[in-house]
Amino acid sequence: MSAHEVADVAVIGGGPAGLAAAAEAKAAGASRVLLLERDDRVGGILNQQVHDGFGTKVFGEALTGPEYAAIYEDRVNDRDVETWLKTHVIDVTKDRLITVHSDKGLRTIEAGSVVLSMGCRERTRGAIGTAGTRPSGVFTAGAVQNYMNVRNLAVGRKVVILGSGDIGLIMARRLKLEGAEVVCVAEILPQPSGIAGNMVRCLEDFDIPLFLSTTVVEIHGKSRVTGVTLAEVGPKMGEKKGTRRFVECDTLLLSVGLIPENELTNKIGIITNPLTTGAIVDDSFRTSVPGIFSCGNVLQVHDVVDYATLESEKAGIAAAIWATTGKLPDADIKVTAGEGLRYVLPATISGTDSVDFTMRSWKEDHNRAIIFKSGGEEVRRLRMPHMEPAGMIRVRLGKGRFRRIVNNELTVEVGD
Repeated sequence: MSAHEVADVAVIGGGPAGLAAAAEAKAAGASRVLLLERDDRVGGILNQQVHDGFGTKVFGEALTGPEYAAIYEDRVNDRDVETWLKTHVIDVTKDRLITVHSDKGLRTIEAGSVVLSMGCRERTRGAIGTAGTRPSGVFTAGAVQNYMNVRNLAVGRKVVILGSGDIGLIMARRLKLEGAEVVCVAEILPQPSGIAGNMVRCLEDFDIPLFLSTTVVEIHGKSRVTGVTLAEVGPKMGEKKGTRRFVECDTLLLSVGLIPENELTNKIGIITNPLTTGAIVDDSFRTSVPGIFSCGNVLQVHDVVDYATLESEKAGIAAAIWATTGKLPDADIKVTAGEGLRYVLPATISGTDSVDFTMRSWKEDHNRAIIFKSGGEEVRRLRMPHMEPAGMIRVRLGKGRFRRIVNNELTVEVGD
């Protein structure tokens, strides 16, 4: 027999999103809040991100990852949130019955509301199907970050990085500072995947070359990587003939994208967005299943942790309100991503309060505008000097703007 627990709010995942959601759920009036984390400590990826730059939006100062995480861990503890470490969530039902396993055995939790904040994981070599042998010396960027920043271990002396995601760029700098040679960064896309600031601080400032429209087509070596073969790719991602070249290295670092940990989301039967692979949510971060909310990197991959935190605080508050009252405003206004945008969150809004919309563009662009329209008329126009797919766009609309919405439809697009 498993033990049975009852909680107002259960938050799954103790990274930055989960910490923020749990702390605010408790502050918003939830009597018992459980924070469920499979690791032996909270904080998630922040614990190994020793560089600064975190907290500039929330706290107005640049903090390291561990410093940022510690602030929210203190909030969780000060507000008497119950944190269950080394606790694996096995199942969640639509009725918010959670089954977990830990050193205390199997337990079930009957929750008034559930917040999904499981974060994301890195794509591996298997996920991108790179040909060649299987030697040691192939790592994901996050694994290298853990080895170097947490365990104080070197991973190699001559490194090629595949992918220009932000963690890969940051680790290029870290490797160079530790005395390793970073031969190059190869990016399959025609534009960088990381934010512009990291391109300057981590590559240009350290004279690390970046090859765009280039990928690794083969890995060489038996017991250890001895090199990789690079090749240029065309507009349809096919290899260009005659562009192969061998690059000697002893380490290949992969920074080829993140995958939201949405196995539980899909298992519950929550409707998801095929572009983000995260849940479709309203402005309360409520999913298609009543009483279940989603936030942080499991909802959409963020490039700035501060925004994931702000998003998750709202989700935690809404989860507490739902658990204690069973009511949230109806979100009847449909939001659609129009010309030039990959997606817009939230997908529906109530129009009863201000909303922070987040979105990403399809391509790099300059001197354009983000335009909100309803019924063919502009609701708001915001000038954008620069847009890039790697940079999340965040726009707030005050609730007064929603009086101009007709037919409960709002479109967001890129225009002149």
